[in-house]
Amino acid sequence: MGNPNLKKIHKAALVSSVGNALLAAAKIVIGLISGSLAVISDGLDSAGDVISSVIMVFTARLMKKPPNIKYPYGYDRAESVASKAIAFFIFFAGSQLVVSAVEMIVSNETHVISGKLAIIVTIISLAGKAMLAIHQRRAGKKLSSHMLSANARNMQGDILISSGVLVGLFFSVVFELYIIDLVLGLVIGLYIMWTAYKIFITSSTELMDGLQDPSVYNKVFRAISRVKGVYNPHRVRIRQIGNQYVVAVDVEVDGSITVNKSHEIAGQVENSIKTSIPNVYDILVHMEPYGKSEKNEKFGISRENLPED
Repeated sequence: MGNPNLKKIHKAALVSSVGNALLAAAKIVIGLISGSLAVISDGLDSAGDVISSVIMVFTARLMKKPPNIKYPYGYDRAESVASKAIAFFIFFAGSQLVVSAVEMIVSNETHVISGKLAIIVTIISLAGKAMLAIHQRRAGKKLSSHMLSANARNMQGDILISSGVLVGLFFSVVFELYIIDLVLGLVIGLYIMWTAYKIFITSSTELMDGLQDPSVYNKVFRAISRVKGVYNPHRVRIRQIGNQYVVAVDVEVDGSITVNKSHEIAGQVENSIKTSIPNVYDILVHMEPYGKSEKNEKFGISRENLPED
């Protein structure tokens, strides 16, 4: 089963790419003309977003490929790999800004900027980033896309960055406190690095077969409890592939029932889980005779170690 939202994810990623490219070019050019390190830093941050968006477009196309013998679960997890690549690009850009700002502050060279053009392009950037962030956040929520949501969070950080740049430009132009421009460049670089770290951690959870929302386990156990003839659900394993879940669970049934009856009960378990939880990709139900399950199993979740709902 493929992801039905791939075309919409691809379109949202393309909007992000074009918008960020225009903003990045404007800020870098005006930053170089005005001599503002903070504006250049803001522009390089947006350029990093362009690279991120290009990765998103490529990933959205890759996710359209059907499952095959090499990737039997399909290509949806490429989204998490892309998020990790985005984190590396963002972290590298932030670290370069930090190094440049520190070098300029330590060298104590005279730093003068011409602020009028820089102020204009920063105001335009604020408006553009706000619209893009709203678009990406809504699309990420509607399409259950971690990649688009990560991009929206990054853009929200960009809005804060541009706001700080605008304040710094005001002080630089009005009071000639040009050191603020350098300090802002340093702070922006550190913030970019922190954003990259958070994206890296989030994408790592899925790649390690973890869940962003562990309460899904509670929903699985409640769904199974509604099926008559099923006992002791245990060794539940849930992993994410893109925005979809793969569920595996062991249950106990009356050992004397027929294979047909066992198969019927397994189907009821699957239907109950799919009814209770959206975006379920696949379900594997392993049937065991009542009272014969192994103790102290290494993998999976049982009732006694359920997370709080």
